[in-house]
Amino acid sequence: MNLVIDGLIILSLFLLFGVSHSIFASNKIKFWMIRKFGIKIAFYRLFYNLSSLAIFYIFYALSPKPDVIIYDLQPPFDILVVILQALSLAGLIWASTSIDVGEFIGIGQIQRYFKGTYKIEELDENLTFIVGGAFKYSRHPIYFFSMLFLGFRPEMDFFYFTFIILSIIYFNVGSYFEEKKLIERFGVRYLKYQKIVPKLIPYKATKSDLAKEEI
Repeated sequence: MNLVIDGLIILSLFLLFGVSHSIFASNKIKFWMIRKFGIKIAFYRLFYNLSSLAIFYIFYALSPKPDVIIYDLQPPFDILVVILQALSLAGLIWASTSIDVGEFIGIGQIQRYFKGTYKIEELDENLTFIVGGAFKYSRHPIYFFSMLFLGFRPEMDFFYFTFIILSIIYFNVGSYFEEKKLIERFGVRYLKYQKIVPKLIPYKATKSDLAKEEI
């Protein structure tokens, strides 16, 4: 019974984090920020990322962590899983090379603000349409490799297992709302891209010259 209660607490805290994270990522909030602070919206992305890390830390600290081990792999299987986890981390790094990390963190926006080149219509991020690298095989390769990295674990306890399941659900829900914004921004081009490239799991091969396609 205590395990069920602990699971419900973890779920509730994760939902609070996920809902707040999604709300503050919405364009509705960003337009409100523009009305209140104008072009200083350029600082919002960095603030959003830092506050998300702080909220996530609070979620982790408050979550119960029952001493329940679901599995503990023995050699050589634990070594194999660690290797797979390392490969998924390499894939995550590879996928990240296709994006502007400075823009993702929020530093690029602040740099443009001080240079006087920031455009308020960018909201908090200058969205780019990426079809090269890992994005030829998955529309959300960072989410895909993150799920693999979280899932490949030689020892699994109750808290971490619950966290992985909730994270996978969140990645799927988050990608849905993210794509709504991309369709709004890029229109038919992104709709064509959706038809060519799988959403998360790269289950089919795509053309190597996808970046040159008329999409």
